[in-house]
Amino acid sequence: MMNQDDPKSHPMLELQEKLQPEVTELIKQQRLNRLCEGACFRKISARRRQDKFWYCRLSPNHKVLHYGDIEELSQGQIPHDSLQEKVTVADIKAVVTGKDCPHMREKGALKQNKELLELAFSILHKSDEYLNFIAPDKHEYCIWTDGLNALLGKEMSSELTKSDMDTLITMELKLRLLDLENIQIPEVPPPVPKEPSTYNFVYDFTQQQT
Repeated sequence: MMNQDDPKSHPMLELQEKLQPEVTELIKQQRLNRLCEGACFRKISARRRQDKFWYCRLSPNHKVLHYGDIEELSQGQIPHDSLQEKVTVADIKAVVTGKDCPHMREKGALKQNKELLELAFSILHKSDEYLNFIAPDKHEYCIWTDGLNALLGKEMSSELTKSDMDTLITMELKLRLLDLENIQIPEVPPPVPKEPSTYNFVYDFTQQQT
């Protein structure tokens, strides 16, 4: 017999594997919902005389990224019709991060703050055009890079996704085991019983009643 709380037991590992696609889809939807809410990003300038901001959000049908400059840091959602620029998701070719971003190749940007490398990502769209981002923090960086990769049908590989996956699967396992408390679960399924020698006990619906 096995300990039902042992996550490394064979039945538990099988259950975790079955739960993974469901949890992955849940995380994906959460990321896309956050992109639909949108976020405010700071423009990084070599001179940095004054902070400038821009806002980006995904359309509800997940087909268009709307973006545009804003006057000041916004804590609320900016309406789509207030954002004048847009990128069609179908035109996005790739998402690049860190030192592969065009705005991070500039010596000025790197000299300002090396920590920016961990928050930088860019969207390559059309032929050779980029939309460059600097996330306000690591959490938002993970949300956006995950969401953009999900839009492209690619794997969400951020540290946040791995953490969320572990947390959600653990919670789901505990919920499913609540009904099995103090019940011993066998390591292997019970044997399938032999077929009966006769099936005379089965009612024959083809016989007409007299």
